[in-house]
Amino acid sequence: MLATCVLDASMINVALPTISQSLGVDASTSVWIVNAYGLTVVVTLLPFSSQVERFGFRRIFSVGLATFTIGALISASSISLPMLLAGRLIQGLGAAALFCLTAGLIRLTFPINQLGRGIGMIAMTVSVGAVVGPSLGAVILTLGGWRWLFLVMLPVGAFVWIIKHHLPDAKGVKRPFDVRSAIESGLGIGLLILGLDFLAIYTWQSLLLIAASAVIIVRLVRRSSTQTAPLFPVDLLRIRPFRYAIGASQLTFSSQMAAFVSLPFFLLDTLERDQLTLGWLMAGWPAGAGVMALVAGRMADRHSIPLLCALGASCMAIGMASIAFMSPGIDNLWVMLCMILCGVGFGFFQTPNNRVLLTTAPRERSGALGGTQAVTRTFGQTVGAALVASALALNQDLGPTYGLIVSVVFALLAVALNVYRQIGLSTSEAA
Repeated sequence: MLATCVLDASMINVALPTISQSLGVDASTSVWIVNAYGLTVVVTLLPFSSQVERFGFRRIFSVGLATFTIGALISASSISLPMLLAGRLIQGLGAAALFCLTAGLIRLTFPINQLGRGIGMIAMTVSVGAVVGPSLGAVILTLGGWRWLFLVMLPVGAFVWIIKHHLPDAKGVKRPFDVRSAIESGLGIGLLILGLDFLAIYTWQSLLLIAASAVIIVRLVRRSSTQTAPLFPVDLLRIRPFRYAIGASQLTFSSQMAAFVSLPFFLLDTLERDQLTLGWLMAGWPAGAGVMALVAGRMADRHSIPLLCALGASCMAIGMASIAFMSPGIDNLWVMLCMILCGVGFGFFQTPNNRVLLTTAPRERSGALGGTQAVTRTFGQTVGAALVASALALNQDLGPTYGLIVSVVFALLAVALNVYRQIGLSTSEAA
């Protein structure tokens, strides 16, 4: 079902220009079709992850699957942007419940010496959904319109519901639900993303939202630091390798989403490609990521993970920078090669970095691990999308190019963090 959520997201990214025209909204506003989903996911992931540790994997999976499918039906029936955003919010709730299960399910399924391969297989599955998404989305848009992008989720949801009893499960831990931390984590993260999204349009108001977010998060961290198994996983962030891996993950996913939101507008408007060409060009990224994920999974068990991650982020930066400076006359082959290079780099980063997260977190905190990993991924992606929305609002014509530059900057920051991470690892080994 994780691959289905990825398929849904990748198809919607491709459809943003079409949906914006159909509903009569501008490009910067249409990005909220992505942001509404991502913001809901990131705000509710930590509360859902704490419920996994209380109620087990299967019950949370059932709730998430049903909610995601209902949201898809509402989105398909939308006659206005507010109704579509409501459907995306409901889909985001379901996706949050599903995303927070992934890391824990991997821990339950694969032995420790095969985690790299297991992560590679999951990454490959997700990449297949991402590869099929842009091309399938373009075909569906051409043949049936954007509403069918959501309708295709209904039979998939029904099929997964039938086979869900095959999932492994873990016994729940009796623990009271920390309502205050759930509210504070949602407010803190949500206000930060809203502030970033509207920073270019409502600068002072956005700065106030960001400041309020900082106050809430600082208070939450201080209170969580005194708890044994906090909803906000301060205990996991005290683990140095885990902390570095989380930081690298956030930067890389910000780079990835900034690129994925910018590319449809850049390819259609700046490079003057049609919808079908857009679909198969964007499929190059997840295709490269899927192939490299399997290779990187094996390498992660034997080689330096910071170096693998730094190499991957470097490939992403080079690929995106090359695309950002292309003109309409460029041959599609060069565009595809750069997209594949970005995907190879992303796959080279993702699997080794996830291995660090899975091996450094205690087994009894699998729910918190899954929530933290998913929050980092979704928060990074939402920050990337929010900054692109600001870029589009600043300049409709150059906004897509600015968005790709944002992607490059995040990738370079990920390179720098992984180099620093490797220096620290080498120093500790020498000592």
